[in-house]
Amino acid sequence: MVCLTDPLVQKVKQLYEKISKLEDLSPSKDTDELFTELVRACIPPHPIDVTKLCAEIQEMRAKLITLCGRAEGLLEKHYATILGGLERPLDHLHLFPYYSNYLKLSRLEFDLLAHHCPNPSRVAFVGSGPLPLTSIVLASHHLKSAVFHNFDIDAAANSMASKLVAPHHDVSGRMVFHTNDIMNVPAAALREYDVVFLAALVGMDIEEKMHVIEHLGQNMAPGAILMLRSAHGARAFLYPVVEPRHLRGFELLSLFHPTDEVINSVVVARRLQSHHVEKGFGPLVLCSKCSEVQPFNPLCQEVAVEEHLC
Repeated sequence: MVCLTDPLVQKVKQLYEKISKLEDLSPSKDTDELFTELVRACIPPHPIDVTKLCAEIQEMRAKLITLCGRAEGLLEKHYATILGGLERPLDHLHLFPYYSNYLKLSRLEFDLLAHHCPNPSRVAFVGSGPLPLTSIVLASHHLKSAVFHNFDIDAAANSMASKLVAPHHDVSGRMVFHTNDIMNVPAAALREYDVVFLAALVGMDIEEKMHVIEHLGQNMAPGAILMLRSAHGARAFLYPVVEPRHLRGFELLSLFHPTDEVINSVVVARRLQSHHVEKGFGPLVLCSKCSEVQPFNPLCQEVAVEEHLC
């Protein structure tokens, strides 16, 4: 198979074989080095289309994404524990090794969101985890009057997160934590939010993620914004790819592919009007003549691609 001879695929396969043999994915010298090498291998632009990979590599990719998700969760828990032992945890977020990436990603998401919903008052973040950096950064720097409702199925993660923000009254007063599976959250609650963020780690399997998106598409308020994280090119070895066809119940508004060290692509979609959803309409995407591909990156000098769909 052609994909097996691709140098990138060979490199990723070698790293997967090493990572899959680790007894523990918690932060350690060996774990950190392997995942750092994996990320560095996947960051440079590459014309690879993961949907066209052979079955063997597709299976490996699915397993690798799961391992990446577990490792990321353990990394966040590790640093949430460290920060939780400090008097004012949010003053020391720089201790988290990828904090600068979160600053850039949150700024990017805010800039994209501002095109479609500049002043949301109620924001939900699904899959906030023990270290809810996106909610914290957005609440601290960009959406300074919005209330953030953070959803996670892990009560211990919510407890750790709540402890982090508690000493910071300017933020904690606008942070609410819910221990609940978003699939069990009814329309009456979801319709209260102007914007819903869906974390990359929610639904590491694309089928599971599609179920979550469909639930949100059926129950969010018409016109509300859904912000998702996806991946493009070789970065799709690290995270699931959210395609426009997955956005059932939503209209795709914008799709942004970073080219710097920010790994995730950003997808912005609007919940369709109720009568469209009831009739079973899928994602609305205008023809290519109505779309726009242009350089857009307020964060660095590198060129990134953003697709605006009117």
